[in-house]
Amino acid sequence: MTDHLTAVAALARELIAIDSRSFVSNLAVAERVEAELAGFEIERIDYKDGNGVAKRALVAHRGPPGGLALSGHMDTVPDTGWKDDPWSGRIEAGVLHGLGSADMKGPVAAAIVAAKAIPNGVPITLLITTDEETTKAGAREIAQRSKLAKAAAPRGILVVEPTRMVPMRGHRVHVQFTVTATGVQAHSSTGQGRNANWALAPFLVDMKAIYEMLRADPKYHDAAYEPPFSDFNLIVDNHGAAVNVTVPKATAIIKFRYSAKIDPTPIQRMVREAAKLYGLTLSEAREGDPPELPESHPFVQLCSRVSGSAPRVAPYGTDASMLQALAPCVIMGPGDIGKAHTPDECVPVAELAAAVPVFMNMTTEIL
Repeated sequence: MTDHLTAVAALARELIAIDSRSFVSNLAVAERVEAELAGFEIERIDYKDGNGVAKRALVAHRGPPGGLALSGHMDTVPDTGWKDDPWSGRIEAGVLHGLGSADMKGPVAAAIVAAKAIPNGVPITLLITTDEETTKAGAREIAQRSKLAKAAAPRGILVVEPTRMVPMRGHRVHVQFTVTATGVQAHSSTGQGRNANWALAPFLVDMKAIYEMLRADPKYHDAAYEPPFSDFNLIVDNHGAAVNVTVPKATAIIKFRYSAKIDPTPIQRMVREAAKLYGLTLSEAREGDPPELPESHPFVQLCSRVSGSAPRVAPYGTDASMLQALAPCVIMGPGDIGKAHTPDECVPVAELAAAVPVFMNMTTEIL
């Protein structure tokens, strides 16, 4: 355990020290990860994100085909609210602090240390992605383009997001609706402009009705999840318009999360019809299908046995929505998701180190 603790802490601190927020290039952190993987066959999957920023996902494999794949992402959310140095990677009283320490550079470090310690001849694959916090593009690129991942043919993929090592057999995914209304900008006192918010307002009334329906109608509930109702979260962006200006552009963004039990098409139809009715511009961005394995699935049972915890489902999304195209996925890793995306993100180093032998044991049990 001491050796694992030292190795995980050192690698996690180095990964945290490299800025890899989703809107910047992750090439530096990808190169640092690759430097750890001597003896592995490595495939670099390079692409540019929607803003033209260079990104890289990595697939690494050692041994014959089959076995376990461990997956994690290199990107982080923005450093919103941080008062300390987000990239310090400091350790105080056995707790690792920093942006991405829990979500998920700490768990990625644990996965890498475990993969390196697995005996030669035992198959092991690493799927190290980026853009998980935004578009899942890194995982999508691996699922669609990776020759090595397909040749490795893992029997199961463990996405090592922070779950306190409780296996999550599935989770919700989302459709993101972006609706835009246009107006004419002018000083609001002149009566010459047209405020885009007033064009958007009737649409938002209809969206509130959908929001209330999702909470009230059992048809859209899934009792396996907490909360059981699907999320339908709204933000409105006036793109910096001042209060004395008629707003020239108003954008509503709605994230609709749903589980495998819920058919999203009626909700999509209602949103589309409302946008058309009020003459608004609509775009949709959809993740893959919700990943969800039955409790009886052998991989779920393996994860439950090695962790000592009953399988659950999660309300948030992960790369499993894309990686399930390669192999069955379970989400299970060290750390607390409640610490993710907070300005005091942290994880006990001992929890990271304790995950290493669990990951190692799984590689032999899944053969």
